[in-house]
Amino acid sequence: MRPASLFISSGNPLLDKRFEWADGLLGRGEPQAAADLLEETLARTPEFIAGWFLLGSAREQADNRHGAIDAYRRALALDPEDRLGIALRLIRLGERETPGAMPHAYVRTLFDQYAARFDGELQNALHYRGPVLLRRAIDKVLGANTRFVRALDLGCGTGLMGAAIRARVNELAGVDLSPAMLAVAKRKRIYDRLVAGDLIAFLETADRPFDLIVAADVFVYLDDLAPVLRLAARQLAASGAIAFTVETHAGDGAILRDTLRFAHGEAHLRQAAAEASLDVAYLDKASTRIEKNWPVEGLLAVLRAPAAQS
Repeated sequence: MRPASLFISSGNPLLDKRFEWADGLLGRGEPQAAADLLEETLARTPEFIAGWFLLGSAREQADNRHGAIDAYRRALALDPEDRLGIALRLIRLGERETPGAMPHAYVRTLFDQYAARFDGELQNALHYRGPVLLRRAIDKVLGANTRFVRALDLGCGTGLMGAAIRARVNELAGVDLSPAMLAVAKRKRIYDRLVAGDLIAFLETADRPFDLIVAADVFVYLDDLAPVLRLAARQLAASGAIAFTVETHAGDGAILRDTLRFAHGEAHLRQAAAEASLDVAYLDKASTRIEKNWPVEGLLAVLRAPAAQS
């Protein structure tokens, strides 16, 4: 089912209400009834992006794969920016190749509309502890008393990771796609510099090296770790390190989970590190969050340039 935060109105309150009824039917486990209602609604408003999206979800849950693909394609044609992450559903259905990174418009829209309640839900509902675990791993590899001249928080969001390392950093920069998340981070006064944009683009253009680069719960939005690690390695100071978390699975490569987040196998992470000429200084299994009352499998990594370990 779509996240509630990603609703895009039809412009007609009555038809929006029918959408809500269909969504309720889907939530009660009645996908065919939801699909029937949405088909009637879309006959009256064929440019209703969210309606086509929800119809795809209803048909998917009703085991109507071809119907779901058709509905998703109709939605994507109406919204080529892909604010609803429709391409990810098509990937999951085997109709598209993995894009390398999730659609920027989807990630930005999701977190812009999630920003106001992000900290509370992540920490209280999902029991998120990524920043604490990353700080402990950094301490094990680099020493608990090490101070960093410059640090970069990739996908910094509202500043949860930044808050965990701020006391140890002279100059802290953060980059994130979501202006609304950055607005929350700015109010906390954690960062010396905040940039709204894509982390890959930021790494391609950064002009001064960082002693520490962190990415807490961020690489789940990238399918291949090699490109981002190569770029991050180029931005490291001689004694620097990259510390991050990923979700994982027992197989090889990266897979798109039902949560629409990528999970990376350990072999994939190690290969990506090798391609970036980084040594794995620390790698351990760790769950950073709870979903459906169950810990999500993850990996905690600290990578360093070979010269930094001599």
